[in-house]
Amino acid sequence: MEFNKQSTSVRSSASEAIIDQGLRAYMLKVYNYMASGVLLTGLIALAFFKMAVVSEGGQIIGLTNFGNTIYGSGLKWVIMLAPLAVVFYMSFGIAKMSAAKAQTTFWVFAALMGASLSSIFLIYTGASITRVFFITAGTFGAMSIYGYTTKKDLTKLGSFLMMGLFGIIIASIVNIFMKSSMMYFVISIIGVLVFVGLTTYDTQKIKNMYMASDSGELIGKKAVMGALTLYLDFINLFIMLLRLFGQRR
Repeated sequence: MEFNKQSTSVRSSASEAIIDQGLRAYMLKVYNYMASGVLLTGLIALAFFKMAVVSEGGQIIGLTNFGNTIYGSGLKWVIMLAPLAVVFYMSFGIAKMSAAKAQTTFWVFAALMGASLSSIFLIYTGASITRVFFITAGTFGAMSIYGYTTKKDLTKLGSFLMMGLFGIIIASIVNIFMKSSMMYFVISIIGVLVFVGLTTYDTQKIKNMYMASDSGELIGKKAVMGALTLYLDFINLFIMLLRLFGQRR
């Protein structure tokens, strides 16, 4: 009888070890995709900016023909809205995609985001963008680690944060017409708090999505969608912090 108990305990421990190993591999894949997407976005944004401006002595003195096309024509709206279209495409079409197609679509999305975000280099100095990026990375890393390790159920927090997110979206649309600097400031502060919270909540949610019984194909798609979620948290947190701490040209 004692032998059977020990045998059961050994099997249980071995099973938990396999699950833990699989979970770590899954989360590592999520973070690798997410980090690679952020890197690709940064490189594309910088490349677009370099091709778009004429500079002299470190100062921007004008735009090239390419710059006038992407920043001064109707094409800028296409560039701004294209990433949103890809997010909807992935969210509603992931079930029919292969893992390879989902991954490719994610890289396309990250590249389009780079083109869309390239205009921040026209508004803020390169030094302040770099500084805010590292602040964002440190904040994101700390909150994501907390979300991964905490035993507390964050489901209720997620519902509250989603309401906050919708509030930010509505307030931002209203402020397009009001052009209130005070509302802009308040939205940015609330936005930082919301996306810090979402980083924690989404990390736990992505972790809980892992199932040891999932096929490699399904795990691959979950990893891509998890990376997309964390990528959006990171980028939005970065933008909100840049609004608060970025130094304008």
